[in-house]
Amino acid sequence: MEHDPKNPLPPTDGGTPQVKKSSTGLEENVGGLLAYLLGFITGIVFLLIEKENNFIRFHAMQSLIVFGGIFVLGLVVNFIPIIGILVSLLIAPLSLVLWILLMVKAYQGKRYHLMITGDAAEDLLEKMK
Repeated sequence: MEHDPKNPLPPTDGGTPQVKKSSTGLEENVGGLLAYLLGFITGIVFLLIEKENNFIRFHAMQSLIVFGGIFVLGLVVNFIPIIGILVSLLIAPLSLVLWILLMVKAYQGKRYHLMITGDAAEDLLEKMK
């Protein structure tokens, strides 16, 4: 049976996709999704508990950078009177869409890089080794 290029997981001898496990016992796509579940909080948790699987560690680091940055931005913007409220109204739905997109991509087994934060996550993980 030939490898389907749309499926990121390579087939085993029986033609079924091979699912990689992590040191936490989770399948890597589930671990990647869970790294985004509570934003930067689960990013920190998975960076601390996952020692081996680079896929999960990447998504945990990207979650920490993206949602930690959005959290800090939200705090800072709330101190600006009228403009802060308008910016907060834009940040909330954009964060929701980004959160769903990143969880779906991680569950699909894709190492989805956002423009700046994906490269930053890779660089930080490399420095942590």
